[in-house]
Amino acid sequence: MQLSQKERTLLEDSKSQEELCIKKYNNYSNQAQDQQLKQLFTNHAQKEQEHLNSINQILSGQIPNVGKTQTQTQTQTWSQGQSGMVNQQDADLCQDLLTTEKYVSQAYDTSIFEFRDTNIRKVLNHIQSEEQQHGEEIFGYMQSKGMYKVH
Repeated sequence: MQLSQKERTLLEDSKSQEELCIKKYNNYSNQAQDQQLKQLFTNHAQKEQEHLNSINQILSGQIPNVGKTQTQTQTQTWSQGQSGMVNQQDADLCQDLLTTEKYVSQAYDTSIFEFRDTNIRKVLNHIQSEEQQHGEEIFGYMQSKGMYKVH
């Protein structure tokens, strides 16, 4: 598989973004006060590592297998936060990661349209879907804790 210069550049950008996500999730897991949030961040760091591995495989000329086993999503049930008892540090960590996930998902959306190979598009679409799932899980956590109000 021969990548164009533009495809290679997009993959290198994605690689950098995934590396940053891994660092953020691991660092924020250590900083989070709530145990549920620590676990959520740890789980997302592991998925981001899978994304990085997939990007590296594409850069080395391979098409990663992103079958059904990697797309399992879990429905989180969060314990409700007490009204008025928002942990501001955890809220700030969540807000930063939610913003990061929005950006990363948007970057994958652009990349998907720039690749010629259908199989690579499928891999990137799979990664984007998981990034959106991460955002949904962070949103759900924030909403359950009173950190994100939907009006």
